[in-house]
Amino acid sequence: MGQGGQGGQGGKYGLTDHIVSPRVYFAIYAILLVGTYLTIQIAFFDLGPLNTIAALTIAVLKAVLVVLFFMHVRHSTPLTWAVVAGSVFWLAILLTLTMTDYLTRGWRTYG
Repeated sequence: MGQGGQGGQGGKYGLTDHIVSPRVYFAIYAILLVGTYLTIQIAFFDLGPLNTIAALTIAVLKAVLVVLFFMHVRHSTPLTWAVVAGSVFWLAILLTLTMTDYLTRGWRTYG
């Protein structure tokens, strides 16, 4: 038919015509809703410092699902995976530097 992945050409990786079933999208959406519900429910329990850890764990899992399925990274080229990995690495650097600054400050209380 045409160039550039039209008509089932597929390209080098055979990914241009990948179609994800609506059933998969609804399943991921349901999982995201359950994750949101769990996050809300965890907020009502006093788990001490584990509240933050539990909420962040659920948030990371939800973010991974969104990136993999709704942003179509799961069926992307290795270059896209490299960009995502580089982005996560850069985020880790920024969070490390921020926490290094925050944890090494001499906190003073006034008043």
